[in-house]
Amino acid sequence: MATKLPINGGYPLHTFEQLEEVYKSYITEAEDQKCIKDAYDFIIDKHKGQVRKTGEPYYHHLVEVAYILAKLQSGPSTIVAGLLHDVVEDTDVTVEQIKERWGPQVAKIVDSLTKIQRLKLSKMKGTDFEAEDHRKIFIGMAKDIRVILIKLADRLHNMRTLAALSPERQVAISKETMEVFVPIASRLGLDAIKCELADLCLKYLEPARYEEISSMLATKTKFLSKSLNVFKKKLADILFEHQIPFEISARVKSISSIYEKMYVKGRNFDEIYDILALRIITETELQCYEILGLIHQVYTPVPGRFKDYIAMPKTNLYQSLHTTVISGDGNFCEVQIRTKHMDEIAEAGVAAHWAYKEHTGYNPDKEQKEIEDKLHWFRDFVSISKNNKGQNASEYIETLTKDIFEANVYVFTPNGKVIELPAGSTPVDFAYRIHTKVGDTAYGALVNGIMVPLYTVLKTGDMVEIKTSKNSGPSEGWLEFVKTNTAKSQIKKFLAKKNAELIREEKIQKGRQSVIDAFKDREIEEAKALELVSSEKVLNYFNFDNVDDLFVGVSNRKPTTSAIIDFLGIKKPVVFRTNQNKNLGSDKIPVYCKGADGIAISLGNCCTPIPGDNIVGYITRGKGITVHRINCPNVLNEKERLIDVFWKDNLEFATYPVDISLEANDRPNLLVDIMNTMSPTKTVISSLHAQVQSHNRGLVVVTMTIYVSDAKRLNDISNILLNIKGVYGVRRVIH
Repeated sequence: MATKLPINGGYPLHTFEQLEEVYKSYITEAEDQKCIKDAYDFIIDKHKGQVRKTGEPYYHHLVEVAYILAKLQSGPSTIVAGLLHDVVEDTDVTVEQIKERWGPQVAKIVDSLTKIQRLKLSKMKGTDFEAEDHRKIFIGMAKDIRVILIKLADRLHNMRTLAALSPERQVAISKETMEVFVPIASRLGLDAIKCELADLCLKYLEPARYEEISSMLATKTKFLSKSLNVFKKKLADILFEHQIPFEISARVKSISSIYEKMYVKGRNFDEIYDILALRIITETELQCYEILGLIHQVYTPVPGRFKDYIAMPKTNLYQSLHTTVISGDGNFCEVQIRTKHMDEIAEAGVAAHWAYKEHTGYNPDKEQKEIEDKLHWFRDFVSISKNNKGQNASEYIETLTKDIFEANVYVFTPNGKVIELPAGSTPVDFAYRIHTKVGDTAYGALVNGIMVPLYTVLKTGDMVEIKTSKNSGPSEGWLEFVKTNTAKSQIKKFLAKKNAELIREEKIQKGRQSVIDAFKDREIEEAKALELVSSEKVLNYFNFDNVDDLFVGVSNRKPTTSAIIDFLGIKKPVVFRTNQNKNLGSDKIPVYCKGADGIAISLGNCCTPIPGDNIVGYITRGKGITVHRINCPNVLNEKERLIDVFWKDNLEFATYPVDISLEANDRPNLLVDIMNTMSPTKTVISSLHAQVQSHNRGLVVVTMTIYVSDAKRLNDISNILLNIKGVYGVRRVIH
């Protein structure tokens, strides 16, 4: 005969009258009370005949969810939505009907919950999870904090009654709960819910270890109880003597927390000192510190075991003083000291901080914004969830896990704002957590007032300031040291965009030159050629918005220059050709100028042009023609003495000197790494000079003259140099 399961998983089964007693203690408006009662009557009718696996009528689950929410002092709309959260999914009721009866707020919450519920969570084959389902859960919850609270209450009651399901479903739902809901509860500071969820998950995922820890915990508690009671009485006597108001109680560490210390952090059970702790609740923050001082006067504190979360709260708003002392009988005991308000937040987290208060002009949108402003991680959670387009579901979940749920390093902005990052994060991760634009323009960082390389690993308590410049930007090398998925994703986007822009610019220049050359063959000068192809007639006919788009099209031979010329009806002139290879200049110069027979041609030393550069000739009296890059400042303002010059076709292999400058964070062995990186490329370096910037300590500029065959080779070398750790810029030098 099968064993009959206890109703409600062995937990107390609450009636509506008990629920009513809780919410009426803080919701006194008759209209709000009536809305909740109407919702209860509604679900009794709509869920009539529906029974849970545990055997009780289905509506009991909805009352339990509402009871959990009421204990968190949630508002009337949240409690109503908690009662109604399954009615659209399980009955013929529509969201529109809910909107008509209870208003848009309740309808919006129920609609979000219904969409999450329809994912059929954890009903996949085996025990694998669908990352896409999890993404939808998180995105749905990011839209409204009340959706998170109801979903957590729903999952908590389902976990309490999980014994009614098959072993396979128990494991699948427990894994999902541990992966999705426990981290959210932890980050929201809902400690009581988080601990209970984690304990219940462990019960089904690791039953043997759960029972082992439970047994050891019972033995340890029994052994320490007498000692703890003696210690508790002595503390009470001290506080009475000094007339400090207090409440004192014992706290037992959760099974899941002990499991994490034993099997994740590798500690023995006897090495866990805070299994039993005393919690002292007083009235003011000042009294918390007074109590701490009195305890340390009488009992020896254990070094390294003091934490001041009042002066530096956790990012889930938790505040308390923690100290571990050696009691009179030699046992270790942790003492937690906090005010009543701090204790409420410690237990109920965000729910306590934004508990419903009547007659205060409650505004859910305002509350949502306040939560995002107060809980920095939640703002990032919302941002990641809203801006996850282009990320697949697995990447999104990995980003949340690494960047949000595993974050445990707390650093500060210059104005004192706390930023939470995962261990191993760098100033670049910090910059992208502040804003994408800060990351995209970062070139250096001050940590605690000292200039450091961008790959420096940050630690809790660091004050970080990012130096930015619109001329700076990420390099491939950054991807080697950044920790957060957010930073990696944004760097890849920047590099892809930059690469696309460079390719487009190259195509514009290539197409432009092709047009100029083609029109010159028709004896049409450059200015006139550009005027013709820029005309509205040409752009409209070839379906381009602007002339740059047309040049890109020409570089792709869509259209060809001949097609443009034919459209304009330009005929090729009849010419008499002589020796066309005459006057191409010296064989050692890779440039020629049409019609400049016998004139000396040389490459300018100021901008060091190389094959592949866009060039122009400058007529120098008595010295012939000097070739410059078209953006060389020495010829930018010249108009009359410029002449068209061209790179020769089929150049024999040769190399040409180019001056380049590397901007980098100074560090040991930087020059060695530069030389080691260049060595495999077989590039000749004729000079190298490094200089630390006097106006910005920590930055160094390395100038070098290298020999390359053409612009493409130079670009390849520049990309290789950008991969060196600390190098954030490579540019050509014009003297």
